[in-house]
Amino acid sequence: MLMKYFRFYLLTIGIIILDQVVKLLVYFNMDLGNEIPVFGEWFKIHYTVNPGMAFGLEIGSEFGKFALTSFRLIAMVGIGYYLYTLVKKGVPNGLSWCIALILGGAVGNVIDSAFYGVLLEGNVPANVPTPWFHGQVIDMFYVDIWEGRVADWVPLFGGDYLSLWPIFNIADASIFVGVSIILIFQKQFFKEKSEEEDIAPESVVTPEMESEQL
Repeated sequence: MLMKYFRFYLLTIGIIILDQVVKLLVYFNMDLGNEIPVFGEWFKIHYTVNPGMAFGLEIGSEFGKFALTSFRLIAMVGIGYYLYTLVKKGVPNGLSWCIALILGGAVGNVIDSAFYGVLLEGNVPANVPTPWFHGQVIDMFYVDIWEGRVADWVPLFGGDYLSLWPIFNIADASIFVGVSIILIFQKQFFKEKSEEEDIAPESVVTPEMESEQL
């Protein structure tokens, strides 16, 4: 019975371990800002850190990162419980595997935010009130599709220097894959529920309906 649940959490644990091993290998073997070409110039290992939210966004207040990490911890617990309820309800395994991927990615980045500021030297922004919950997420995979200055006539981003693809890590990729598969196969994952809702009004016979038939 436990294996029914554990196999999905085992995927989550595997994602967390792989994510942390790759991040620590980059931290201990590369200098910040350095990069290693893997497949020509379009795919590289580029060591950078993300001090705020996804895609390098940051929260402006002094305690913004602390609030963000706290929220991530709560969300992590919520996703973990949601996975348990999905498996218990007997939803399609594909949906449960996707939630396991998302959970593994969420935990992987929470570890960085919560503990790296204390455990890894230099992995904390300057002038923060405490290194706890202020760690910077380590990113390393860089798909260099296009990088350059955007034409001035382009709305919102005109004149800015942009990279077409963000630098990401295994945790980010795990979340992206999980969410993408859910979006692609949402009809199959949620088909049973929608069918039950469609036939329910016609299949339920009330006492009033029985009296009318008599």
